[in-house]
Amino acid sequence: MSEPSASVVRRLRGRATGLAVVGTALALAAPMPATAATDPVSVLKFTVKERKDALAYWTPARIKTVGKSVDLGPTGPRARPWTGTALKTVGRLFFVNARGYDTWCTATAVKSANRSAVMTAAHCVRLGSSPMNTNTTMVFVPGYSKGRKPYGTFAVRSAATPRTWEKDSTDDLAALVVDTDKSGRKLTDVVGSQAIAFNRPVGAPISAFGYSATHPQLGEELLHCVGKPKKKLGIQAVPCDLTGGSSGGPWLAGFDSTTGKGTLVSVNSGLDSLTPTEMQGEVFGALAKKVYDRAQNS
Repeated sequence: MSEPSASVVRRLRGRATGLAVVGTALALAAPMPATAATDPVSVLKFTVKERKDALAYWTPARIKTVGKSVDLGPTGPRARPWTGTALKTVGRLFFVNARGYDTWCTATAVKSANRSAVMTAAHCVRLGSSPMNTNTTMVFVPGYSKGRKPYGTFAVRSAATPRTWEKDSTDDLAALVVDTDKSGRKLTDVVGSQAIAFNRPVGAPISAFGYSATHPQLGEELLHCVGKPKKKLGIQAVPCDLTGGSSGGPWLAGFDSTTGKGTLVSVNSGLDSLTPTEMQGEVFGALAKKVYDRAQNS
């Protein structure tokens, strides 16, 4: 599933073209050094100045504007507004995409050694099959709701994705590291964290969350679906009609609506059609663990 400013189409897995559109130009992916090619994890880093500029860029007015810039139709019958305990760990991930457009995804603070790791989708970080085309000006706003930022804004310091996404548009997951807030506090010290698990059998009920660009919410409210995922062509899919903007949102197994806690086992990745009936996500295995470890240990 693409971020909301792009056309919402079924993502083609494993089909690398070697070219990516940047504005009106075509950029040829640069060859990677042999040492990088052997590393299964690719890391995008942002400088101190870039992070400072990102915080200044995402003003309340700009956030309001980006929400009104796209409407993907009415919210579907399965995607319902979350009205339970506030999910402090889940928020909107704002960025400028590789084509130069303001947009957003969804992301989640997870338990980590550095208390600063956030999980989302790889396509929220960079275009697949195109190493040169990365997203910029990235900030995470946990607990976002109707313009409110109750826990502040965290600039993204680095983003780890599978090398397979960069090369072949497969394994759509990412682990981010965010800076401390303006008071010097680490992310999960402020909002808490969701547990994360790998190599779990597919099939247990999950709750999927995301800030879809559908009306009437238009990304301003957190939506959710509940269902049992099934394996499908190397990934997993759950009945759900969340759409653009919910990309990267968590799949929480064992979710407790009273505490707002569960175990993150995947993230929103792709849809089955323009009028979706299912949400697709990766099965978190050894590669996902390597991506997560790269983030939590940095």
